[in-house]
Amino acid sequence: MGWIFLMFAGMFEVVGVVGMNQINKAKNWRSFAIFIVGIVMSFGLLSQTMKSLPMGTSYAIWTGIGTVGGALVGMLFYGESRDWKRLMFMAMVLGAAVGLKLIA
Repeated sequence: MGWIFLMFAGMFEVVGVVGMNQINKAKNWRSFAIFIVGIVMSFGLLSQTMKSLPMGTSYAIWTGIGTVGGALVGMLFYGESRDWKRLMFMAMVLGAAVGLKLIA
């Protein structure tokens, strides 16, 4: 169950980052709501994850999902660079996350 919580925690981390980006564009209640819900859910689920998975593994994978997810959202919806080097490093982050799961 911890791994499921961790995947959702990472996804909500991305929601929080999207909210943060929206706040920079328009400071309205919707942007703040997206940010707050994303961050609160992310930290709450991460907290639940750490009851069954090691802290180091949980945190590393959570940040990896947030990093890669934020970069993908930026590329798909905000016109950020899709350079092959950027994609290669995102693949390396995902590879490290898979490696941590295999040894956890």
